[in-house]
Amino acid sequence: MIRDSTIAEEDQLVRNAQSGDREAFCELVRRYRTLAVSVVYRMCGDAMLAEDAAQTAFLRAWEKLGSYRPNGASFRAWILRIAVNAAVDSLRRNRPESDLASADGKPSAGRVEDIVERKERSQAVQRAVLSLPEASRAVLVLKEFHGCSYREISEALEIPMGTVMSRLHYARTVLAQTLQAAAEEL
Repeated sequence: MIRDSTIAEEDQLVRNAQSGDREAFCELVRRYRTLAVSVVYRMCGDAMLAEDAAQTAFLRAWEKLGSYRPNGASFRAWILRIAVNAAVDSLRRNRPESDLASADGKPSAGRVEDIVERKERSQAVQRAVLSLPEASRAVLVLKEFHGCSYREISEALEIPMGTVMSRLHYARTVLAQTLQAAAEEL
């Protein structure tokens, strides 16, 4: 029931925003900003680039809001598609060269050696994710880091569900091989 009321409330916000209500759109941005930034960050590995690309995604969403139809895909899937496209555009313009930090930038409690080991492991995973082809990376990020369903990923990326599954399988396989090779080098 709560989920249905949330969807109905969101649909009303979308309709209001489509009628020019900027406050309604601002509420949609508040609801999905963190998700959009996180998806873009996982796609490009650069926090500043992620902020800029997410902002671009919401600007594009505002400009294209009239073309959004709730019966086609959820607003969440629609905004994720725009965010992934903004990430791909940013990656094409600016190849990330920065070292990847943890998502929150805060060190974990524990011994220094444990902290260093966790950070190195995290960086190895992030480098491996960033080495994936963009299409496979997008599917992996949406599924593994953001818990999207196959259906949501299919809607967000506008690809068949079978393609989602095959790209996810490919991404997981390559990721495992890359991480195994990195572990053997140590």
